[in-house]
Amino acid sequence: MITEKIKMLAGELYDANNDVELLAERRACKSVLHEINRLSPDEDERRNELLRSLIGRCGGKFVIESPFHCDYGYNIEIGENFYMNVNCVILDEAKVKFGDNVFIAPGCGFFTAGHPLDVEQRNRGIEYARPITVGNNVWIGGNVTVLPGITIGDNSVIGAGSVVTKDIPAGSLAVGNPCKVIRQI
Repeated sequence: MITEKIKMLAGELYDANNDVELLAERRACKSVLHEINRLSPDEDERRNELLRSLIGRCGGKFVIESPFHCDYGYNIEIGENFYMNVNCVILDEAKVKFGDNVFIAPGCGFFTAGHPLDVEQRNRGIEYARPITVGNNVWIGGNVTVLPGITIGDNSVIGAGSVVTKDIPAGSLAVGNPCKVIRQI
């Protein structure tokens, strides 16, 4: 039987709002996030233990500041020496992969979920998910939004407030809404 989760992970249209399995997984994730986000700043060991239980793959050295929000957790992969500042959101209906030495400023969003333009499908709660990949040695400025299906190449910098709607090649400085490469670094 092809479940809504199988469709989601395969990048097909799926129903996220009425599927018992997906609703339960999101609720379980939110429960762990609730605990993570209410921990004292002095409880780093417990925070990292909970994050490791939630996130699909973690490098040895990482920091994810609270508050942090995601939908499932298991679709997130972070490399070595990863830092994500406060108030970041990852809608991980598809894989979200971060390489090594990635630094993310406050208020960023990584959104793999999208909704059809067809109003009838959209109103039924049908959506799709496309993976996001962020390479090695990437710095993402504050309040950046990365849309479904985007790849940001190694050694790139994304300027604060950017909305990344297209792939960014390696070694680029890119800014704006929509985000555009302004020069190679």
